[in-house]
Formats: sequence, C-alpha cells, structure tokens
Amino acid sequence: MMVFMLRAKLHNVKVTGKRLYYNGSITIGKELMEKVGFFEGERVEVYNMTNGQRFSTYVIMGEKDEVVLNGAAARMGEVGDSLIIASYALFTPEEARSFKPKIAKL
Repeated sequence: MMVFMLRAKLHNVKVTGKRLYYNGSITIGKELMEKVGFFEGERVEVYNMTNGQRFSTYVIMGEKDEVVLNGAAARMGEVGDSLIIASYALFTPEEARSFKPKIAKL
C-alpha cells in the first residue's frame, strides 16, 4: 500500500502576472521553488484563496519571486490574488509516519 501525502507547499503567495496566450502552466520564481523543493515540470495543485478556484497544472521556473498564471490558468485568478501551491507524493506507510513536508508561509 502507498499513501498519497503533501510533499511541499507555498502558502499565501501572490499572483504577480498573467499570460493568457501562453502554454498552460504556472511560472514560479526560482527562489520560491527552492524554498520548498518544487521541480520544474512537477504537477502542482493550486488553490486560490481569494476566489475559491482550484486547478492542477505544472511548474515552469521563473525569475526571483514571480508567480504567473499562464494559458487557461490565467482565467483562474487575478494579479494580487493569494494562492496555495501544493505538491503531493506517494509514500510507503513507514515513510509517511516520519515524513515532514516542506512548507513556506509567505
């Protein structure tokens, strides 16, 4: 059996830009990605605390602290909205008991 658990989370990041006519994804600044260990191309779940929207996409590495909604995701929020961006992973029960997710509250 495997357990699907939170691996990493950016909590309360602000949308800094939108690119509607762009390949779908979310651009996250390198420094933010490194805080929690996100990988470029990794699937993430995005929860918009401002409007309640939720969606899945993948990460593109960006500049410094930017958080940009791209493609269809650009319709899921506005510049200034507060987001939670989370990734999950499969763990054995033994790993799950001792694993601590990386969480950055901003």
